[in-house]
Amino acid sequence: MKVKYSIRPVTKMIVLVALTFFISGCMGNLASKKSDGDTQNDSQPKSKKVTAVYYDFEDILIPMELSIVKGRTVVISTPGFTSGIITLKGRIERQSLFNFFNINMQNDNWNILSQIKSPGTAIMVFQKASRTAVIAIRDEQLNTYVEVGVAPTVSGEAGLSGSSLME
Repeated sequence: MKVKYSIRPVTKMIVLVALTFFISGCMGNLASKKSDGDTQNDSQPKSKKVTAVYYDFEDILIPMELSIVKGRTVVISTPGFTSGIITLKGRIERQSLFNFFNINMQNDNWNILSQIKSPGTAIMVFQKASRTAVIAIRDEQLNTYVEVGVAPTVSGEAGLSGSSLME
């Protein structure tokens, strides 16, 4: 018994595939021409992507990849002063966070008092005229946790008796 193969379906398939490649090639040319025309408008400023935000503390920048852990965050605001602890978590390398805070805290006019690094934790202490900020960065299994604490600066050498909160 002899099996007959028809060439027509095979030919239709080849033509269909070739037509698809031709159309997609033309669409690519249209897209590249459009993008070439857009280069004339390069003088217009392009919007920058926001990568960090200020939360409760208006002068401590936080990367957007970190989210607030509400159950471990306490912020107290009074007229003219905000203090407390913001706890955040995210999947960012500890060294990257260390570098981020080191640069941005100085950009926001914080002075570095101390920095401590250990294999699983980094602690950074910054100061301004009336307050101190402590940033602790801790690696855990799935996330990196960041605690940002801000408190009034204790004045005097006698301990808490010289605190600006006691006045």
